[in-house]
Amino acid sequence: MKIKILIPVYNDWQSLFKLIDEIDKLQINEEFQISILIVNDASNHDRATEKKQFKNIQSIKILNMIKNQGHGRCIATGLKYLFEKDDFEYVIPMDGDGEDRPEEIIKFLSEVKNLNNKPIVGERVKRSEDLKFKICYALHKVFTLVFTGQLIKFGNFTCLPKSVVEKMIIEKATWNSFSGSLKKIERKLVSIPSVRGKRYFGPSKMSFYNLIKHSLSIISVFRKTFLMRSALFIILYILLIKSNASVITAIPIICLLVAVYLISNLSLRENLDEFKNSLKQIKNIDIIQ
Repeated sequence: MKIKILIPVYNDWQSLFKLIDEIDKLQINEEFQISILIVNDASNHDRATEKKQFKNIQSIKILNMIKNQGHGRCIATGLKYLFEKDDFEYVIPMDGDGEDRPEEIIKFLSEVKNLNNKPIVGERVKRSEDLKFKICYALHKVFTLVFTGQLIKFGNFTCLPKSVVEKMIIEKATWNSFSGSLKKIERKLVSIPSVRGKRYFGPSKMSFYNLIKHSLSIISVFRKTFLMRSALFIILYILLIKSNASVITAIPIICLLVAVYLISNLSLRENLDEFKNSLKQIKNIDIIQ
């Protein structure tokens, strides 16, 4: 069974090749053939030129993009490339910094043998960030659930059969939010527990700003539900506070209206034409194994 591991990277080559080393050490059943596709998001730091042969990885290919387009769009481009240009049964998108733990690939593969073409997601049961970030992440999940009806406890670290990849590359939301798009097209997801690992090198790139953008991008996929629930909330809230209206009591409404504005802007990122032409943004392809 051909398994493709899809990894976006921007400058973090040291972590990436540490991850590949760890994947190569995994005791993977011989019935699985592991290959790696790296999408280089127009890095401005060159990778090491040292040659290394990996024993248990069938092939390693790098798509070098013309311009920087962001983590999520690199994954979307990689999915499109694999579906149109390569042969596989399953794709495992994952971060290249160690935060998606390579040993959990074994969990995905053990589930693949028991499931019939169902997508599997790594559901976060433990995170490695500080308390402030964990609280913000919990609020993001609650806000998303309340205003969209969707409880999304997974990120990019998933295992997707080819049939699901086919759906994702024709869904415009994939160009904006991977997890939101997957939840939109597949209601029944099989989950496995996933512990967020620590970066191999350097600080985490998931800043507070990136968390907010990530959260609002997911919500933008379900913007119709969000707008209806927001309108209902505002009406009920005004009725509740009408006798005590003030600048302070108006803060929740102002915050929600700001969120509506930001989500409406983020929804414009769902550009199907750009997604369809994403392979034209590949400058060249390096085959390193």
